[in-house]
Amino acid sequence: MHFSEITTRPDKPACIMAGSGQRLSFRELDQVSIQASQLFRHLGLGRGDHLAILMENHPAYLQICFAAQRSGIYFTTISHQLQVDEVEYILKDCQAKLFITSKAQQAVAGILQPRLGEGVRAFMLDGVIKGYDAFEAAINIMPRERIADESMGMPMLYSSGTTGRPKGILKSLPEEAFGENIRFASFQLLYGVTEDSIYLCPAPLYHAAPLNFTLTFMAAGITCVVMEHFEAEAALRAIETYNITHSQWVPTMFIRMLKLDEEVRLQYDMSSLECAIHAAAPCPVPIKEQMIDWWGPVIFEYYAGSEGNGFVAINTEEWLTHKGSVGRPLNVQLHILDDEGEEVKTGETGTIYFSGGDEFEYFNDPEKTKESRHPAGWTTLGDLGYVDAEGYLYLTDRKSYMIISGGVNIYPQEAENLLVTHPGVMDVAVFGIPNEDFGEEVKAVVQPKDWAESGPALATELIGFCRRHLAHIKCPRSVDFVRELPRHQTGKLYKRLLKDSYWEGHKHLG
Repeated sequence: MHFSEITTRPDKPACIMAGSGQRLSFRELDQVSIQASQLFRHLGLGRGDHLAILMENHPAYLQICFAAQRSGIYFTTISHQLQVDEVEYILKDCQAKLFITSKAQQAVAGILQPRLGEGVRAFMLDGVIKGYDAFEAAINIMPRERIADESMGMPMLYSSGTTGRPKGILKSLPEEAFGENIRFASFQLLYGVTEDSIYLCPAPLYHAAPLNFTLTFMAAGITCVVMEHFEAEAALRAIETYNITHSQWVPTMFIRMLKLDEEVRLQYDMSSLECAIHAAAPCPVPIKEQMIDWWGPVIFEYYAGSEGNGFVAINTEEWLTHKGSVGRPLNVQLHILDDEGEEVKTGETGTIYFSGGDEFEYFNDPEKTKESRHPAGWTTLGDLGYVDAEGYLYLTDRKSYMIISGGVNIYPQEAENLLVTHPGVMDVAVFGIPNEDFGEEVKAVVQPKDWAESGPALATELIGFCRRHLAHIKCPRSVDFVRELPRHQTGKLYKRLLKDSYWEGHKHLG
């Protein structure tokens, strides 16, 4: 059943904001998304067109997404942590005809407005600034009847690559009618979800997993509690207050909760939890063991990407006998290949490929799309791993040089491309080094133009320079200097030679 068909419980909460307690019923969600879809048609957006959203976790976020879903529109959710140039790039690359933001994002939105380009309409919630129309007022005057040509839309989210700018992950729009929640059947099977389940989203909605899981649960008539932002004790309080049964996390959140004073951590009742899902980054075995000891056998893990080409899952019982594994594939086949594209023996490490999964392409980037394909048609996210004799997958490395910090993918090429433009930099390498709380943090190793200038002052200047142009999470937290970086005569950087010294004594994931 889809929320728009619910007649027996229309006043049931669809969304509750965990901090403020603000509630949105399924009746309200349905009605507002209908009027917003009418607005999209009024503005000239049809099936296959694109819109973009730049907002914090906001009560209207999911209303806008559902409106796009019922209008056959691609919607791109943009991180509000990005800098103006980064947001502008994604907006233009995704070919958005409509841009929706909030007053809380006015610092970026104000600079961005003159750059939007001809024909792009801009709306703002919670008040307006110059160049933006009020979204609430615009939808309030729209008809309350469904648009005549409802069809399924979907997200087109951006996943960066090691070779430069982020790229949109484009999939064909679903052919099923709006209201058919095909994906939910697998959630019921995997996670034991019922109509009385209550789902907690502690993460930003612009991320793929939080967005897709929340939309899927809510579309099935399940109440979703959304945290405005993650804070360890507040998350535990939300579980107790709202009797959360299902939730999704990244390992850094586990670490933050485990590091609370025990008297604080254990005062909250976790007994309502039936399923705590985690993904996005490898979870250290000791951390997962502690979580199982605390919350019980309710921890579920999966490995997948925004590309949707494969899904690997594992429950607590399986994990306890296969510690470190991310599980076995569901509805796809795994292929572990060597550098020549040939399948390796069981237990040997290679690049992970999937067959039988969803088709995708990288928007406006046929070369990157081609790089993700094997001649047999299999697809890869670029990760390395091995499979044991029972078919369980273990990750042994990550995408080439990708950094995972607190569950967020960081691609160092962006920082490298920026830092090398600084007049004091001759060459630079950016990569991940161990961080106890976040798994990895960003490190820059710089070959200065003048060795006499190397030192703390230049390091501080370079970090500040990077932060003025990129989201802070993408920028180095520290800078070291070397007289010359290890490059081949062809120009290839041997980054591994730099990284190994920082990873001595640590499990090397990057």
